[in-house]
Amino acid sequence: MRSDLFLLVCLVVGGIIYTAALALGNDYYFFAGYVVLQYVVLATAWNILGGYCGYVNFGSAAFFALGAYSTVAIHRLYPMPIPILVAFGGVVSGVVGFGMGYLTLRLRGAFFAIATLALAVVLETLIVNWDYVGGSRGAYIVRPESIAPFGSYIRYLFLIMMLLAVGAITIARLIERSRLGYGFATIRDDELAAEASGVPTLRLKLIATTISGGLMGMAGAPFPYYIGYLQPSSAFGLDYAVNSIAMPLIGGTTGWVGPLIGAILLGSLQQIATVTISSAVNLLIVGLLLVGFVIVAPNGIIGLVNKYVQRKPVGPVGRRRIEADVPEAAP
Repeated sequence: MRSDLFLLVCLVVGGIIYTAALALGNDYYFFAGYVVLQYVVLATAWNILGGYCGYVNFGSAAFFALGAYSTVAIHRLYPMPIPILVAFGGVVSGVVGFGMGYLTLRLRGAFFAIATLALAVVLETLIVNWDYVGGSRGAYIVRPESIAPFGSYIRYLFLIMMLLAVGAITIARLIERSRLGYGFATIRDDELAAEASGVPTLRLKLIATTISGGLMGMAGAPFPYYIGYLQPSSAFGLDYAVNSIAMPLIGGTTGWVGPLIGAILLGSLQQIATVTISSAVNLLIVGLLLVGFVIVAPNGIIGLVNKYVQRKPVGPVGRRRIEADVPEAAP
């Protein structure tokens, strides 16, 4: 399927989902759907570096928070439309992602993961001590109750996050089917062999960190308008770091479909648990599912499906052919 046709199909599916949520007549579905779509963007963004290149990033919450606090900083200076804030948040997080990659991508394995976690801690410390964006006290974002022609403001936010999710999925699919994606795959499979073959591994990894960080920042930019009150503990929450890793691992990290499936599955379960039990069990659900999939399906849902599809049953005719091809044992 061509990329433009794929984008059109995604937009049509998004329009159907939006219309179905409108038909239900309850704005809660927009609140819950926003969170699920937010995780679709985060999981897809994480997978560009963690799945395609094989570099596990524990700093997802830092890039998400950068996008959110970019919105707060601009809102304090001069309120702007959310699409402009989303673009600005993506630029800020992309630049930080490039800088983080330049400083840390010479590390590998657990050392790189620890370095990204340290980045999140450093950025949170800076935000806590930056009074302009609220510091440790947090910052309020006053949003209107409604906006024409969407009605309630949450519908507008839902639509923006829907478009971001479609854009992130399309970008991931384009990368997967391009020379850039093949370069990422060589890094994931054997980076030393890729370097010996002349693949510009550092340049490709910097591209991956920039795209991944930019998409995460774009996902975080509308968050202050969604939550209304932003504080460091909510922006740098453990949920974002854990879910961004768990969702691609559960869905499958080798393609764009895996993060989408994992985000929809885990995000929906967490929203149901929040309503029926408590939001405190969300990370418990993630942990149990992650442990279960690591044991049962280490390659995720997509890997499990591919394994099942490739396993073809052998009928009587095929069995006779196999037996005919096997030479008889010597007496």
